Amino acid sequence: MRLVPRERIKDRQARAITVLGGLQELYPDAATELAFTSPFELLIATILSAQATDVSVNAATPALFKAFPTPKRMAAARLEVLEDKIRTIGLYRVKAKNIKATAARLETDFGGEVPNDFAAIQTLPGVGRKTANVVLSNAYGRPGIAVDTHVGRLARRLGFSVYSDPDKVESDLEKLFPMGEWIFLHHALILHGRRVCMARSPNCAACALLPVCPQIL
Repeated sequence: MRLVPRERIKDRQARAITVLGGLQELYPDAATELAFTSPFELLIATILSAQATDVSVNAATPALFKAFPTPKRMAAARLEVLEDKIRTIGLYRVKAKNIKATAARLETDFGGEVPNDFAAIQTLPGVGRKTANVVLSNAYGRPGIAVDTHVGRLARRLGFSVYSDPDKVESDLEKLFPMGEWIFLHHALILHGRRVCMARSPNCAACALLPVCPQIL
């Protein structure tokens, strides 16, 4: 993957705005596909979604949240019971430990509430920058770009970053796109990565962004 040869930063920013406009036409209602009714549910669902599909997470969480609707209840749950509730999700044993520990920390350190603070939320077990951005942007409207595999792949294919490190990709995208569009941007890139610009065999012929894609420029 490459940047457009000799492309000036102003030209790249202009192309970024063109891409943003294309994404807005394609996915005007882009939003997370994780099902949740509270910041706590979104936090737990996002932790569970690591290396798993949103579909598999959404299939498991209704029963999980019905049984353990609050951090206090989840923190008190037996680990094997939590494992059984999320057994259909990849890495369920590790994730069961993380959600139990996270629920406990919410109770002891944050009064049972998900903190609306970027540094604080990352002190929770299983929560890194991507999870923090997902939760804070969707639950509290905090501007952020959550870089998952789809966002990273499209950022490189579209010539907006040369990095594989998600933190560096995030920084590159923040420099190119208006802050007010960051939340929409990462949701739209995820949808485009799932539906058109797949990791293997991207459907370039059906891609509305092809005219500004560095792969053909």
